[in-house]
Amino acid sequence: MKAAAPPLTELPPGPPHAPLAQTLEWVRNPLGMLEGCGRRYGDSFTLRLAGMPPMVMLADPDAVREVFTGDPEVLRSGEANALLSAALGPGSLLVIDGAEHLRERKLMLPPFHGERMRRYGDLIAGVTERRTADWPVDRPFAVAPTMRAITLEVIMRAVFGVEEPARLARLEAALGRLLASITKPYRILALLLLDPGGPTVAAWRRHAPTMRAVDALLLDEIHRRRAAPDTPEREDILSLLLQARDEDGRPMRDDQLRDELMTLLVAGHETTAAALAWAFERLARHPASFERLRAEAAEDGDDYVDAVAKETLRVRTVITFAIRHLARPFRVGDREFPAGVRVAPCVHLVHRRPDLYPEPEAFRPERFLEHPATTYGWIPFGGGTRRCLGGAFAVFEMKTVLRVIALAGRIRPAEVEDERVARRGLALVPAKGGRVLWEPAPVG
Repeated sequence: MKAAAPPLTELPPGPPHAPLAQTLEWVRNPLGMLEGCGRRYGDSFTLRLAGMPPMVMLADPDAVREVFTGDPEVLRSGEANALLSAALGPGSLLVIDGAEHLRERKLMLPPFHGERMRRYGDLIAGVTERRTADWPVDRPFAVAPTMRAITLEVIMRAVFGVEEPARLARLEAALGRLLASITKPYRILALLLLDPGGPTVAAWRRHAPTMRAVDALLLDEIHRRRAAPDTPEREDILSLLLQARDEDGRPMRDDQLRDELMTLLVAGHETTAAALAWAFERLARHPASFERLRAEAAEDGDDYVDAVAKETLRVRTVITFAIRHLARPFRVGDREFPAGVRVAPCVHLVHRRPDLYPEPEAFRPERFLEHPATTYGWIPFGGGTRRCLGGAFAVFEMKTVLRVIALAGRIRPAEVEDERVARRGLALVPAKGGRVLWEPAPVG
């Protein structure tokens, strides 16, 4: 019997440019960089970004499976995401690992699935109807600001449980200012070049006026809810988290709740808003798809609207990769990567594989009716024990917003050309905000 060949130990090839040059290109043109490397180097290649260990991008679903099903003690997502702690805090589910991560994930998982999640449908629909009621008729406008307003209010009410208009306005204003500051593209470059645990980032977290204002409001909301007699009867996610207990009977501390609320805000608001903006940018240019969506919504169907959400998340990547830091050597296929390297299933390149998705550039929701999404071939929310906790909620919210708007009128593109991709923090968004023309449905 022939012995198995020893694994390759060198890293895959990648761009020859200096780390700073690669970093600038990554911030400026992430999809062009990924696609160019994919064409030149194949399904795996190595990027070297300033201030980071070598990062191996993986675009083969078999390699993705090996990473997502690997030992989380070896493949450490929290360590790889350390730069996010600058905004989210050190206790965020996205930046912790090991037993602490598993404990926190178990505490946070129940509110985001099943019947509890579906109870928010009427709230999402009502917010959408109100926020789109004043859309201009037959005059070009960008849908992205409305999508951000919808998803922010949903977070405020479904997650934070804030209903009083004055408190809602204060929180929305403070959070809006913070998000506007941390989603600028140069912030990403700065975080890549700075040590996330260093004094500069720590000082920003403690002293930046925008962060201090949000922290004060979030902690006040937590304290008010702890003291409220009706908290056990409430359905918002903050109230549910306040009542959650781990296997040892311990609740979440105030600082943990603050970090998780901030995580839900940034991860659940910005990314879902970006996905919705892309959905309408695509649907405006594909009227047959919009009409089919509209017809199904009128019949209270679900299959096609679900396919539209999935196809949007496939064809217009919002987050480009899911990263892991190797605490020990780890083998993927015929290569063994050393400790300290980072491996990153590349969402964008997996979603553009023609063997998985014929005509991968085309927007064709029907493909998900013909062939259901596969675990390692459709990965907008990552996978394994680090799959995005709010992924199901995000798709549910997208589908609710799509139904409401499809029934309320029709959209057309305001411009002929597809919109280019731009950065808004870590999310990739339509460069012009998804400019459309709106025609409301006849009344009566």
